[in-house]
Amino acid sequence: MKKNMGSVDRVVRILIAVVVSVLYFTGVISGVLGIVLLILAGVFVLTSLVNFCPIYSVFGIKTCAIKGK
Repeated sequence: MKKNMGSVDRVVRILIAVVVSVLYFTGVISGVLGIVLLILAGVFVLTSLVNFCPIYSVFGIKTCAIKGK
């Protein structure tokens, strides 16, 4: 797996995951929607840790910096 996520993308995903987690555990969001968003937050954290997003690779998107030659 090649890296396809930049640092800004990783930080944004982690921030979204933290916000969703806080909203879920404080009871602001609940039920099926809360569980789905919590799972999505987990996926965001996982993809941020490994610097790879499978959906980006399908569409050929790279948000990481291009290394010089």
